[in-house]
Amino acid sequence: MTSSDETEFDPATPARLRERVGQQLVGALEGRGVRVALACGRFNGGVTTRLIDGALDALVHHGVDRNDVVIAWAPGAFELPLVARGFALSERVDVVITLGAVIRGDTGHYDFVAGECARGVQDVQLATGVPVVFGVLTTDTVAQALERSRPDDTNKGRECALTALEMVNLLRQGAFAP
Repeated sequence: MTSSDETEFDPATPARLRERVGQQLVGALEGRGVRVALACGRFNGGVTTRLIDGALDALVHHGVDRNDVVIAWAPGAFELPLVARGFALSERVDVVITLGAVIRGDTGHYDFVAGECARGVQDVQLATGVPVVFGVLTTDTVAQALERSRPDDTNKGRECALTALEMVNLLRQGAFAP
């Protein structure tokens, strides 16, 4: 864990800053009417499935209708940016969440797959304007991947779903339009 109490965002900050700025945009955790795509990697699929469960639990909890969620399965993490791009360009979704796991092994394969997947996901969201959330675990061990995909509030799939809702609602506020 790299976070500490000193690095956590204080929820009181927006209220504290209200009188110091002209406008403040904060995304809400509201899922009604949000169309979500999950681009998921089959490689290390047991971990991916745990991430999906966390994401779906959070989406439903915050009001996303199950009929507004679509899942596509890619062979692995390296292919996820292309799947995310397809969803983003389809105009059928408001946000894409990429889920998978790249676990370091005995070869340099990890370094290429993890970095290129992250870069590709970033490229897709910047090129399309559709939020694409990076939910691909990059761990040294299987145990670390299982720890980050536990069926509780620490599940990274759950965190990605919350990020997705926040980003959609932030962008919907319209302050970013030309």
